[in-house]
Amino acid sequence: MSALSLKGVCSEYAGVQVLKQLDLEMAQGEILALLGPSGCGKTTLLRAIAGLQAISAGSIAVQGQSVNDDGLFVPSEQRGIGMIFQDYALFPHLTVADNVLFGVVEKDRFRRNALLEEMLALVKLSGLELRYPHELSGGQQQRVAIARALACKPRLLLLDEPFSNIDGQVRHELMLEIRAILKSRKVSAVFVTHSKDEAFVFADKLALFKGGHLVQHGSAEELYYQPSERYVADFLGQGNYLPIDVIDAFHIDSPLGQLRSSQMLRFPEGYQGEVLLRPQQLTLHADDNGEAVVVERRFLGNVCHYTVAQAGEQLQVRSQLTQLQPGQRVRLLTQDHPLVIF
Repeated sequence: MSALSLKGVCSEYAGVQVLKQLDLEMAQGEILALLGPSGCGKTTLLRAIAGLQAISAGSIAVQGQSVNDDGLFVPSEQRGIGMIFQDYALFPHLTVADNVLFGVVEKDRFRRNALLEEMLALVKLSGLELRYPHELSGGQQQRVAIARALACKPRLLLLDEPFSNIDGQVRHELMLEIRAILKSRKVSAVFVTHSKDEAFVFADKLALFKGGHLVQHGSAEELYYQPSERYVADFLGQGNYLPIDVIDAFHIDSPLGQLRSSQMLRFPEGYQGEVLLRPQQLTLHADDNGEAVVVERRFLGNVCHYTVAQAGEQLQVRSQLTQLQPGQRVRLLTQDHPLVIF
């Protein structure tokens, strides 16, 4: 049984179709990132799953139970879905304890207190139950929002840009903490972000959107190294595009010479296109007789980012070889891997 199933979902706003025939399956206990630029439809989809946005066609099911279909609409409060908003949406006049227990239907005082202690321990806020939101840091407020959502034991948790208001290093640590919490409790979660870095750290699977369409769905590695189109490749990171000619089912001719694919190419002999090479898929070797020249060097700690010129092409290379300098001649190589050709 899927945690979430979308079939042919469409949604309109002010006469404009925002979501266009979306099909998506999400496994139990999985964390899914809805990823894409502003206006691509990801927040609209999150709201549709929550029951806050109408759909004009298709169906939505949560843990096998239909919540949106022809003639069926289950209200938000009956869907068993928790939601965490970008601004946390905590009640400023309520204490941490009252915020956490706000949606809990259990009336027994002993059980409520036990649940409160469990939730506060889970999000590392024990002893802060009497504080108010304004007395907490942004990271602590986010933990309260997580505790409040989990206290209601949701069938599915939705997070709308949950880390955007938190500073750099704290954000990274909080993402890892919250991911560990969700995994420990086997909570299925969908979160919206425009940041590929957040998606890589927090999610198990990525769903990349463009103009209301789902362009590609899969693991971060799949989308990064085997993108279905240039939009996916460019959104997820820097890449080098070189003109190529397909020689046969496994070989291409390029400005770097003949390259071999470890998987059969899907293009016929003689096809002319472009090959994608990520900066880390290229290796550099110092060579006074090399055909390439280092143009620029940027030190990034344990690696260097180089701009290298060869055969009229400017290539970006990330290498642990940090001693190379601009003007130095080098040799560019790439190991056999499944080549991506557009």
